[in-house]
Amino acid sequence: MPDESPTVTALVQGKDTKGIIATITNWIFDHSGNIVYLDQHTDPVEDMFFMRIRWDLDGFVVPREEIDDKFGEVCWRLQMAHRLFFSDRKKRLAIMVSKQGHCLLDLLYRWRSGQLIVDIPAIISNHDDQRDIAGYYNIPYFHLPVTKETKPKQEEEVMSLLRKEGIDTVVLARYMQILSPKFVNAYRNSIINIHHSFLPAFAGADPYRQAFHRGVKIIGATSHYITEELDEGPIIFQDIVPVTHRDNVITLRRKGEDIEKMVLARAVAMHVENRVLIHNGKTVVFGG
Repeated sequence: MPDESPTVTALVQGKDTKGIIATITNWIFDHSGNIVYLDQHTDPVEDMFFMRIRWDLDGFVVPREEIDDKFGEVCWRLQMAHRLFFSDRKKRLAIMVSKQGHCLLDLLYRWRSGQLIVDIPAIISNHDDQRDIAGYYNIPYFHLPVTKETKPKQEEEVMSLLRKEGIDTVVLARYMQILSPKFVNAYRNSIINIHHSFLPAFAGADPYRQAFHRGVKIIGATSHYITEELDEGPIIFQDIVPVTHRDNVITLRRKGEDIEKMVLARAVAMHVENRVLIHNGKTVVFGG
């Protein structure tokens, strides 16, 4: 559920040094802020510090429009990078989908039931199969077919639509197309994909058939940020389900679709709740 009063969440990361937590929390206290959440992680191998901190805006004496600059000065002195997010500003999310609708349906149900606090101005597809679902949820549906020859033009149309709608997060809910480096760079660390395998195992096409031929005893799904390297982006969330020798490709795919929905939904929630930090191709994911 949304916060009863507005809060601001800060994600902070940089080289570990003494006094980071004290400096930041004291700054918030000195400006009459009430901290409602704080978590931190130190990576001793890379000597990196990561923190997520949230405080009430009610009574906070720094004007809202100045918080980013003033907090940035504190982080600059600590040689930390930071990002700020206000709880009353929902992320604007576009869902891209091809023919399969199970992940799309699950996300829309969570959105309609209030579990996923976002705005969804657009569903974009290279096929027309999911138009009725979009209509049921009263979300505009954009059918933009693509072929190998028309792919650059189609991507330009997609990106133009995303800019027009003010989209900040793109979810590939089984959108079975490889995005160009230009597209990826335009939404760096903001394109969330679901891969129907427990990466790095069985990357690429038809992982359930690959898993069947290997006789695996578990299958899984992986949600990750898109990068230029196929199925190599920073992993947000993964999970698995057991299988047996009695399963075939069809039952593996059926079980896999169930885990895909859950994994993607969890990853999207982690992203929109501003719980994910990225460093050197890996993620630090804080609790809720």
